[in-house]
Amino acid sequence: MNLIELDLNLPSEHAANIFGQFDSFMKKIEKTLHISIVLRDGEVKLIGKEKDVKKAQDVIDSLLELSKRGNSITEQNVNYALALSMEEKTADIVKLDKDVICHTIQGKAVKPKTNGQKHYIDAINEKMIVFGVGPAGTGKTYLAMAAAITAFKNNEVNRIIMTRPAIEAGEKLGFLPGDLQSKVDPYLRPLYDALYEIMGADTFLKNMEKGLIEVAPLAYMRGRTLDNAFIVLDEAQNTTPAQMKMFLTRIGFGSKAIITGDLTQKDLPFESKSGLEEALKVLSRIDDIGICKLTNKDVVRHPLVQKIVTAYDEYENRQKKSRRKR
Repeated sequence: MNLIELDLNLPSEHAANIFGQFDSFMKKIEKTLHISIVLRDGEVKLIGKEKDVKKAQDVIDSLLELSKRGNSITEQNVNYALALSMEEKTADIVKLDKDVICHTIQGKAVKPKTNGQKHYIDAINEKMIVFGVGPAGTGKTYLAMAAAITAFKNNEVNRIIMTRPAIEAGEKLGFLPGDLQSKVDPYLRPLYDALYEIMGADTFLKNMEKGLIEVAPLAYMRGRTLDNAFIVLDEAQNTTPAQMKMFLTRIGFGSKAIITGDLTQKDLPFESKSGLEEALKVLSRIDDIGICKLTNKDVVRHPLVQKIVTAYDEYENRQKKSRRKR
């Protein structure tokens, strides 16, 4: 087994950011690529097989470039850089950092963190209707909200409409006090949270009072025509086929609609067909409609979420195979 050594110059001001707390990021690179990494006097020495050392060099170079651009390196950055190194696409992670959608009220840049998210944002920019489908933590809703707020601020649309199917607003919530809006508000809360973070509570409330921003259950959309609006339908896996058709036929001139959902997390009654699942089949050949399927590689929450999503995917695949054998 032939081992090589490669020395990399690492600026001291970026070393702590790239190495991570207790050198956790470098340990992950070592373990994944089966190499040794030694930091000595501002130089990083990589020791291992030539192909593995080359991959590690690409990963560290990408992380260094991200750090130079003012980013705090996270475990998600490291995991994704390692995943891209297997496909020899580590340069992509730096390209992604250049695509800023908007900034939060605290000044934090909102941008795609994976190639899947980049394709999703590109589709939102290019298409009138976009379906964003994928597991929890892939940024489907958050990126859609960021795009909606950006379009609103740029006067591309006159208003923002956020909606979700409130299928739990029947018997399960019937004992709660208040009208339908107060009963379904808990299910709309994630939409409010994203708006607060990106737009700020004061600006959001002022625009909501003026009717320029609306957060409402899907049932409120019936009978309306939505012109010059940016509409986000969240948790679309819980729509019935009739509800999905009703929503899609509300869209008017100058509007853009984003439909997000996770087909593995349906809350519909057993054996009920999902409107999202049907729409993906019915509308797949229409050019003006974008369909983006995000995967566990696009999960940008805590790394444990990615492991959970992967474990469930593997379990469900095993279940399908065993059913076929029967």
